[in-house]
Amino acid sequence: MHDDPSLLDKLKRLKARRNAVILAHNYQLPEVQDAADFTGDSLELSYAARDASADVIVFCGVHFMAETAAILSPGKTVLLPDESAGCPMADMVTAEDVAALRAEHPDAAVVCYVNSTAAVKAACDVCCTSSNAVDIVGRFPADREVVFVPDKYLGDHVRRTLGRDLILWPGYCPTHARLLPEHVAAARAAHPGAPVLVHPECRADVAAAADAVLSTGGMVRFARETTADTVVVGTEIGMLHRLGKENPRARFVPLHEAAVCGNMKKIDLAKVIQSLEEMAPRIEVPAKIAERARAAVTRMLAPGGEGAAG
Repeated sequence: MHDDPSLLDKLKRLKARRNAVILAHNYQLPEVQDAADFTGDSLELSYAARDASADVIVFCGVHFMAETAAILSPGKTVLLPDESAGCPMADMVTAEDVAALRAEHPDAAVVCYVNSTAAVKAACDVCCTSSNAVDIVGRFPADREVVFVPDKYLGDHVRRTLGRDLILWPGYCPTHARLLPEHVAAARAAHPGAPVLVHPECRADVAAAADAVLSTGGMVRFARETTADTVVVGTEIGMLHRLGKENPRARFVPLHEAAVCGNMKKIDLAKVIQSLEEMAPRIEVPAKIAERARAAVTRMLAPGGEGAAG
C-alpha cells in the first residue's frame, strides 16, 4: 500500500491543508514509517513533538506517545489514527500505585519510563526513555532511594549499569518478554559472528547473552556505523525496516519472529489519511494532569537535567 501514489498524493495535500506533521515510531508498519516526516524512538519523538511548528501532530504510535505529544504541545491538535493502539506495559501501573509507593518510600525520587500514562507521569518526579534512563537515574545522589516504574527489566538494566539499588515496579513489555536466552543461542548458531543487539526492555538473561543492549535510537546509530554483513536485532520487528534503510548493505534479522507488538501494527496509511480528513481521534489530556506531567517530561528533556535531582 505504501507504494500507492494516489494515497501518498492525498496525504501530501491533507498535510498541507491541515499544516500537519506526521511522527512515526520505529515499530510502525513500513508504509507508515516511509510516509512520516520524522521516524524515531521515544526520546527523539519527544523532542520532535515539543519542537513541531505544525498546528496538527499526527502521532503514529501508541496512546501514551500521543499523550506525551499533547502534554508537550498545548494548543496544538494531536491525532492518534487508531485510538485503540495502547501499551500493555503502560497499563500495568496507575497513579494510585505511584501514590502508594510514595507513602512507602516518602524520601524517594520517583522516575517513570515514558511508556506510561499521562496520569502516571503527573504522579512522578521525572520521566526517562530507554535511551536516557541510565543518565536520568544517575542524576540523583547515590544515597537517595529511587523508585522506577513501570518496567522492571529496563529498571534492572539501569540498576546493573549504575551499580545501585532501585525500587522496581513489576511491569514489563510483553513483546520483549517473549525473547529468551535460547533465542540468542539459536541466532548465534544460525548467524555465526553476527553481533546480537537487544533492547533494554528485554529480560536480564537475554541482555547478558547479547553483544549490546541498545535503545532503538542506539540501534540506528549502530546500523549506520557497523561493518558487519549481518546483525541480529532483539526488539519489535518493525525496527528491521528502519535499520535496513539506514544501512542497505547489511542484513538485519530478527532475534525471533514472535517479537511483534499488535498495537504498533494497528495504524496504516489509510488510517493516517482518515485521521487527517476527520481530524480525529484527538488525544487530549486534562489540564491539571497535563501541567504536572509536563513538568516531569520537561525535566527529562532539560539539558543537564536541571531540577531533575531535586
